[in-house]
Amino acid sequence: MRLKLASAFAMGFAAGILVLVLGLWSAGRLNRTVAASLPSASAAEVVRDTPPPRVAAPVPAPVALTRKNPLPMPVAGIDPATLVSNFSDQRSGHSHEALDIMAPRGTPVMAVVEGNVAKLFTSKEGGLTVYQFDDSRTFCYYYAHLDHYAAGLKQGTLLRVGDVLGYVGSTGNASPNAPHLHFAVFRLGPEKEWWKGTAIDPLPLLQGR
Repeated sequence: MRLKLASAFAMGFAAGILVLVLGLWSAGRLNRTVAASLPSASAAEVVRDTPPPRVAAPVPAPVALTRKNPLPMPVAGIDPATLVSNFSDQRSGHSHEALDIMAPRGTPVMAVVEGNVAKLFTSKEGGLTVYQFDDSRTFCYYYAHLDHYAAGLKQGTLLRVGDVLGYVGSTGNASPNAPHLHFAVFRLGPEKEWWKGTAIDPLPLLQGR
């Protein structure tokens, strides 16, 4: 009799446990309990899967122009010692703020610094022009009255010192009988606008003064 009672109790207890397990499984609680007990990814694994932060490349400093390191000549074959400043000359009611370098038509015009072409522009006064920023985007170099551009030149082109960007001409308001390069240098403002800045006399830079 006792054996039958014990057997019946054991079977009833097992049936109760089975019903409880089935109830938890159907409710999803058992899955969450098991998942919570699984080991999580280590901190090392999380760090390994996270890309490192991007660090901006440093902006290069402007090249210091000195007597030992003058600005290269922008026109081939011209001795800077033969040039005379006309930076302060009055032209059509305004200061010239540039240097006119006389040369035969078609003489190569070369980049004086390393930097990208910021703008190719055709204007009534300057004719075919090139605006070039230096790598530090501190200064802009302006080449005007070009006869034509060098093959393949476009905005964004990276020019290195001595690269030909165009050829001396008389486009714009220059006299057809006096081809020359109108060469200007100006310090850019914080907005880095290619048409705006503080003009600097190029001649002392070319002569290392």
